[in-house]
Amino acid sequence: MLKAAFILCLTLATHLSADNPPLPGFDQAGSDPKAIALADQTMERMGGRQNWDATRYITWRFFGKRLHVWDKWTGDIRVEADGGTVLMNIHTKKGKAWKDAAEITNSDALQQALDGAYKAWINDSYWLVMPYKLKDSGVTLKYLGAGHTEDDRAADILELTFKEVGVSPQNKYHVYIDQQEKLVTQWDFYSTSDAAEPRFKGSWANWQAYGKILLSDNRGERGHSGVAVFDELPQRVFTHPDPVEFSGK
Repeated sequence: MLKAAFILCLTLATHLSADNPPLPGFDQAGSDPKAIALADQTMERMGGRQNWDATRYITWRFFGKRLHVWDKWTGDIRVEADGGTVLMNIHTKKGKAWKDAAEITNSDALQQALDGAYKAWINDSYWLVMPYKLKDSGVTLKYLGAGHTEDDRAADILELTFKEVGVSPQNKYHVYIDQQEKLVTQWDFYSTSDAAEPRFKGSWANWQAYGKILLSDNRGERGHSGVAVFDELPQRVFTHPDPVEFSGK
């Protein structure tokens, strides 16, 4: 019976991994098989890799303030904050920017605006979709064992470290996956991979369906607003600075 159960678990893990292949550069060799299996289970619980890849447009306000619109397929983004609007592509790093409705034409000021919007998108998108990025390029996953969240729910804990990716590769996260729901319910942020204590701990709550995937907008004392998923958006969203209004889910 034990042998049969082991074979069944191995078959399930292989199936999930095949449905959720890692991105190029994921540290497969340095990651724990159990951690990878948990990442696959979480992806499946959130709607599955196929639905995540098929999701095109996501919009949200980071903690109710900075507006993001993201075309996952092309890498085009729109970022609005403090009277400024940036329309750019995260792959080419090229784009345009406006401040108080006036286009920024000075090359140095434009580059500063583009750099700021890109860094904001990197940070703010991770606060929204991190659980979908557990097998991203440059990521190493370790299984730290079973434990409990701050609100005393049983969870399996993963450690995420990074190899030369993003704007802060020295960071480390501990990610708590609820043992019953298989959803991320907490993360602990460490400024450096060798830090003994986290800089902060935060909850991931209020998971809801948006299109064919699940997203969480509650981070404890703060949260995102205006979270929505769209199959179609007017192209002017990424080409024209005029304000846009969104409604959907």
